Amino acid sequence: MVNRRFRKLAVAATAGALLATGVAAVPAQASAGLDRQALRQSLDAVHEAGMYGIYSQVRDGAATWQGAAGVADVKTRRPVTPNMVHRIGSITKTFTSVAVLQQVANGKVELDAPVGRYVPDLLPGERGQQITVRMLLNHTSHIADYIPSAFPSLLEPSGKSLDDNRFRTFAASDLVKMGVDAPATGQPGATPGIYSNTNYVLAGLLLEKVTGVPAEQYITRNVIRKAGLRNTSFPRTPFIPGAHSKAYESWYGLIDPPKDYSVYNMSWGGTAGAMVSTMDDLNRFYRALLRGELIGPAELGEMQKTVPVQGISPTYGLGLYAVDLPCGRFWGHDGGVFGMGTQSLATPDGNRQLSFGINLMKYQRLDDTEPHPIDVANYQYLMLATCGPDAARTAKSTQLPFMPFQTDSFTVKGR
Repeated sequence: MVNRRFRKLAVAATAGALLATGVAAVPAQASAGLDRQALRQSLDAVHEAGMYGIYSQVRDGAATWQGAAGVADVKTRRPVTPNMVHRIGSITKTFTSVAVLQQVANGKVELDAPVGRYVPDLLPGERGQQITVRMLLNHTSHIADYIPSAFPSLLEPSGKSLDDNRFRTFAASDLVKMGVDAPATGQPGATPGIYSNTNYVLAGLLLEKVTGVPAEQYITRNVIRKAGLRNTSFPRTPFIPGAHSKAYESWYGLIDPPKDYSVYNMSWGGTAGAMVSTMDDLNRFYRALLRGELIGPAELGEMQKTVPVQGISPTYGLGLYAVDLPCGRFWGHDGGVFGMGTQSLATPDGNRQLSFGINLMKYQRLDDTEPHPIDVANYQYLMLATCGPDAARTAKSTQLPFMPFQTDSFTVKGR
């Protein structure tokens, strides 16, 4: 029987990780410089607060700092390193959106055309005519997320589905059907949007239809390689390619001790969340995107037209969201899969950048009434890395929004 209290608390993916909402932005983007000692100490503080391992890269113009703190394996105590390959979860959505917008530029896709024009078999009837490509990319389609159907035990609550699906291969069309068959979350186009992984798996299938090649192949050739990324891919096996950390999932204390899910068949994430990358590659990608090297100014402008999306951002565009921090606006995305979380942010000119990955997820508890120490330390690191020491000092006395990392499963609010 489903625990009613847990069902009420569980919401379909997502909460924006550690990002303050309502902070006033200043008009100018002044460089904060790189205080390497402070960055090192702040990253260490995240590990000391309880995070198993964290790795990060910060860029300021031509200057780069990278570091790591903690362990990649809690048994062997093998340390994490800055260049580890990492599951990036929903940051995959930015890559998928760029690929679709390349087809918009090529004239093969119209953003405001009905999805049914391209994939009538996947979204038939009236909904296929009402829901546009833009609505998929900005999560205003109100197609339900497939996660509850793919991982049903998460509502019980139980981690059983995580183990059951470890080596299961999901067909993308089956994931879409799960979402389409579930009750809609609202009327197509209505705001706020509701974040749904189904949108981006469907966008991947649409991309496949108009290009004639598998979506992962198209994204690899025309987005990943175009950006010059060497350690970013859609893994072909359940294993993470290259040197990597383990991925520890706690599921709000229900998996105790946290279990390693680094070996996992990521077909359940597909073009919504299956990619791996490094922090260096993520910074390279977002800098290339924001500087117009992957799509033209018109298409980038479309990506940056935002709407409110419930649970993740009041300023969500097309696979990209904006965050207003004390030193100005940053663009990027975050992601979470079982055992790994990621955040990547960049100023509009791509000059100041932050990417970091963690290897312990949902360490919070359902009955927590205060922010977890990891969240506080991570938020302070984020502020230091983006806006500099003054902002980080202010953050220490600022009330932290109690929001866990965004995850491509369910997010549980501890209130």
